[in-house]
Formats: sequence, structure tokens, C-alpha cells
Amino acid sequence: MSATMVRQAIRELPAAPHSIGTMREGHLHASLKERYLEPGDTVEAAVGAYVVDIIRGDLIIEVQTANFSSIAAKMRDLVSSHQVRLVYPVPRDLWIVKQSQIGDGTVSRRKSPLRRDIVDVFAELVSFPELIMHKNFELDVVLTQEEEVRMHIVDGHRRWRRRGWARVERRLLDVIETVSLRNVADFMALMPATLPDAFLTSDIAEALGRSRRLAQQVAYCLKACGLIEQVGRRGNAIIYSRCDAVRAAVAPPSTP
Repeated sequence: MSATMVRQAIRELPAAPHSIGTMREGHLHASLKERYLEPGDTVEAAVGAYVVDIIRGDLIIEVQTANFSSIAAKMRDLVSSHQVRLVYPVPRDLWIVKQSQIGDGTVSRRKSPLRRDIVDVFAELVSFPELIMHKNFELDVVLTQEEEVRMHIVDGHRRWRRRGWARVERRLLDVIETVSLRNVADFMALMPATLPDAFLTSDIAEALGRSRRLAQQVAYCLKACGLIEQVGRRGNAIIYSRCDAVRAAVAPPSTP
């Protein structure tokens, strides 16, 4: 299918939360793919045992709106022989839209107090942290404004969740920023500049203003790909430090 045909299919997507376009994609996935499409791209193409979103010359572009765990094997296989750019949306601003089960209108719409940022991608990168520095791996984190559409499930095993409200759709409202992560400097720029030479995950959490859990995921990923290393312990806590090669890569150029 050509890029022009895909764009037309996306524009014709109905607004109902259960809508599926001609390519059986959710609104968020289809909208992001449309933004990346360029003339001459091949869409929904087979590469070995997999179907990929976009092929542009030697580059594979894959949009992932769900957990990375579901594509871990696919990513490892593809980067072994292809250049792969993974596109992942992170909703900075999110509105919760509740609709009735029969789709006869919106029950309510409110803005979520939760705000996410680029660093949240580490919560997914734990599925394949060794690929972060792979020469064939690129990552675009797209900071978005989204609607999350929920529908009341009268029956089914998800009835107990959110008092019976289940997420059925994510809708893209706007793109705030796209951060391309390609090298050591790009990933280390996500680390707080105020971190000391030797630091704990609690230091990362405090500097980011985020949970200890996310800080642990950041440290796990950066250690697994060789950007930070364990240099000691403080009680049960691991002490980390930037690797020497990382220091050299992110150091400002010396003045003559």
C-alpha cells in the first residue's frame, strides 16, 4: 500500500472509540505513522517473519504504542540485520474520556493530573536495554497530547478495574516534541545534570522528581548497555558512576 493510500485511510477513520481503520490500527498508531510517512515509503511490508510499519530505503520505521515486551524478540531480530527506528509516544498531557458502552455519547471528559516525560521511555526499555547502544537501533520518543477513551464494561473479566471502566482507545491530539535518541550523549542527556560522580537510584529519583521505581529502571537500562557501572555499595543500595567512555563522549570540547 502506498503512503498516499495510507494517509487517505487514516483521514477516513471514524471518531468512535472502537473504530478501526482499513489497516486495523488504533487512532494513535495510525496518526503517528502518517506523520512519519514520506513519498516513496513502503507500508505494512514483510521483513523476514515480521510485518513492519514503514520501509524507507534501508531503514525500517516501527511505531509502538504498547509495551515493548511484546516486540522484544522482533526488535532483536530486526536490528541484527537492518537499521531500525522505533517510534514511541509518551503522553505529557492526557484527557480521560468516558463513553457509554453503546457509543451514544461522551459521559465525561477530564484532564489527568499525571504528567509523563521523555525519561518514562526507560520503563519500556527494560525489555531490551542491550539494544540502546546497538549501531542499528534508533529511538524517537514523541511527547504527545492525547485522549484516552474508556468504556464501561458491564460484563467480562475487566469489570473490576477502574470501577468497570476499561481503556479502549488512545487518540492523538497533538505532538509537543520529538526527541531523537541516537548516541551516548543523547541518552545521557536524559540523566539529571545535578547528579554527583557517584550516585544511587534514590539520587536519580530525587533529581528527576519521579518514583524510585522509574529511577531503578533508568539505572538498569544504562548499566545493561554500558553507560554506567556499579562502583560500590552503601548498605543494600548500589552505587553507580558514569563509565569513562561516557565521560569522554559527553565532555565539552576543550578550548585551545
